Amino acid sequence: MSELSHFDAAGHARMVDVSAKAATARTAIARGRVVMAPATLALITAGTAAKGDVLGIARLAGIMAAKRTADLIPLCHPLMLSKVTLNLRPAPPDAVEIEAEVKVTGQTGVEMEALTAVSIAALTVYDMVKAVDRGMRIDAIRLVLKAGGKSGTFEAA
Repeated sequence: MSELSHFDAAGHARMVDVSAKAATARTAIARGRVVMAPATLALITAGTAAKGDVLGIARLAGIMAAKRTADLIPLCHPLMLSKVTLNLRPAPPDAVEIEAEVKVTGQTGVEMEALTAVSIAALTVYDMVKAVDRGMRIDAIRLVLKAGGKSGTFEAA
């Protein structure tokens, strides 16, 4: 296992210096899901939730969150993202599946941006229908693909 790059020799937190790294095309895909009562999923898919278009608003929230990742996670580099795509899909009988794809041409990867997008989209789904289902569970948020950069490609099994 390699050293943790966010700590200096004395163990102090630091932002990694990426200035010597080449700018390359980088992609990350993350996934997660919100598990809920079947009646809650029916409400979402029918478009009759009191707060409006649950999946559309969650998609927008996830995109906005990816763009603000450096504001949320202390040692992340601010990045000029070139693509953020969020797909939210009903998965009957009881879940909404979420996938984020983030791209950049830069000196560092976009894994945290993809994971942040999925996390905030999931929290938004929860927020929009919590009045009818407080037992929802946000589940299985994970990185499924990372491509580009010196370390190459990672693909989850």
